[in-house]
Formats: sequence, C-alpha cells, structure tokens
Amino acid sequence: MRRWYLLSFVWILFACGEKKFIPDVTGIEAPLSLQRFEQSFFTIDTLQLEESLMELTNEYRGFPQDFLFNIMGTRPDAVRQDIPAFIRSYQPLFKEIQPQFKDMSRELNAIQQGLQFVKYYFPEYKLPEKVITFIGPLNSYGSIITPDGLGVGLQLYLGSTHPIYQSEEGQQMYPNYLSRRFDRAYIPVNAIKNIIDDLYPPNYADKPLVEQMIEAGKRLYLLDHFLPETADTLKTGYTAKQLEGCLENEKNIWSFFIQNNLLYIIDPEMVRDYMIDAPNTPTLGEASPGFIGQFVGWQIVKKWMSKQKDPQNLMRLMDTPAKKIFEEAKYKP
Repeated sequence: MRRWYLLSFVWILFACGEKKFIPDVTGIEAPLSLQRFEQSFFTIDTLQLEESLMELTNEYRGFPQDFLFNIMGTRPDAVRQDIPAFIRSYQPLFKEIQPQFKDMSRELNAIQQGLQFVKYYFPEYKLPEKVITFIGPLNSYGSIITPDGLGVGLQLYLGSTHPIYQSEEGQQMYPNYLSRRFDRAYIPVNAIKNIIDDLYPPNYADKPLVEQMIEAGKRLYLLDHFLPETADTLKTGYTAKQLEGCLENEKNIWSFFIQNNLLYIIDPEMVRDYMIDAPNTPTLGEASPGFIGQFVGWQIVKKWMSKQKDPQNLMRLMDTPAKKIFEEAKYKP
C-alpha cells in the first residue's frame, strides 16, 4: 500500500483560500436566548427534592427530564439518591466553571448566525430558540439537541489541557486526539452539527465506502455554508497541519483509495478505518488525520456542486443519492 506523509506546514486556521458565496442573512429572524440550567440545578434544595424538580420543570419545561434520564443517566427509582450524589461530586467543577463561562455572548452570537444561515437555505426548518447550558457527567454529552433547545455540556469545553481531561480516568475516556477539541471554540460548531443531524438523520452505515464518504462530505459542505466564517480546522476537527497536508496530498489520497480498491468495500471493520475519529489513518501515515473519509467526500461534493446550475441549492444536494453524485462528479484531483 502507498503511504503519504505530511511535511512541515505553516499554521493555518482556514483552507484553500477559496472564494465563498456568503448570503446576507441579517434580515432573517432567528430568536435565540440563553438558559443556564446548571446554575439552577446545582443550587436546588435536595432536602425538598420533589418541589425543587417541579420548579425546574416550570422554568425549563422538558429539559430537566432529558437531563436526568438521557444526560445524567439516572433511573426513575434512583432519582432521590443520584441527584444529591451527583451535585456533591460535581459541585467543585460547577464552581470552577461559572467564572470561566460567565459571558457566553460570543458563542450565542455565533450559533444564532449559524441558525440564520440554516433558515436561509432551509426555510421550512423550525429553528430552536434556546441554548441551554448544563454540567453533566464527564462521559456524557458536550452537545445535544432536545425538543426544548440546543444543550451545551460545559464539562467538555474547559480547554484541552484541563487536568480533568489529562487525568488517568480522563485519558481513558478522551485520549488527546479527542480532548484537544474540548475548547469553547467548538461550541457553535457542535451545535450546528446537531442541527444538520436533525435535518438529515445519518442513515448510511450499510453503504459502500465511497457513498459513506460522500454522505459525510455533504454534511461538511452544509456545515461550511452554515458557518462560512468559521475555521475549517474547527469544522473538520483536524489540526492545521493535518488539514494542510490533506489539501497538499489530495491527489495521493485519492490514488490510495483507487489503487487499493477501497471505494466499494462494505465490510464495517474495513470501512471504520476511514470513517471514524482516530489519532490518524494508519494506512496513510501517522501524520494523517482520522476520519479521512469526510475530507474525500467533501472534495467530491464540492466538485459535483461546482457543476450544478444552482450551486447553493443545499436541499437538492442532500436529496441527491451519493452514488449519483459520485458518478456525475467525475472527481479526479
């Protein structure tokens, strides 16, 4: 198998230098408010638990139920024991997080602008109107969409070098290639990714590799249009060197898939090497990023979209089968 290696590149926070069409969305209404659920939850009276939970429900509607049973992972018969225990265990983290996230206007504004772009391209989609912050278990969600709004788990945005991630337990859950993304700059990106999954729930795991790559590329293409001024490093999750290496080695990457007859494989064990998060793609070299499939699919999608009469018709893109996109794109870097 051919291997590719990355050279030393300058630090970048954007890719390609491509000119992007960025529509004016300032007139599009996307009302968005911020609710600090963790501030209410960590100050409840655990001696009056039923009354306290009722007050939370009155203020946050269905979110307390989502938090308890989907995020915190308690059971109905264990609520009385689990809530006080969780609050005691995570109280120090709650106190540490509050001053760090006292002002979240930058993240809220970025998410709101992203939602304006969502509404521009998908006018029938019902936008969430709340961002709800919470502090959940370390092994729970950092970002989640619920019927009540976009949930943001602050416990997973404390900065990559935070001791909680660098601890033995933290590293077992989140090795460095994952925890390096635990920065608040990823909050808007992860929130909008949830919107994309809500628009088009992923359902392509049984497809050949090339079709899975294109489906992942579609989502990255949408993300690029919903957050057009956000760094490609944040959207892909790659480091700057990894992204620059992909762009410089695009032809070699494609040749690797062609020469090793990988495009139509369906074996999940083989597919996962190119379609999941990992420190790198072993067959492509240690300097390569994991989830290389999204990069390849992204390039194929961009090639196909460049041939369309209306290259901004994202609904048509998402509704077009990946096989058709591959056949018509005639991608050859």
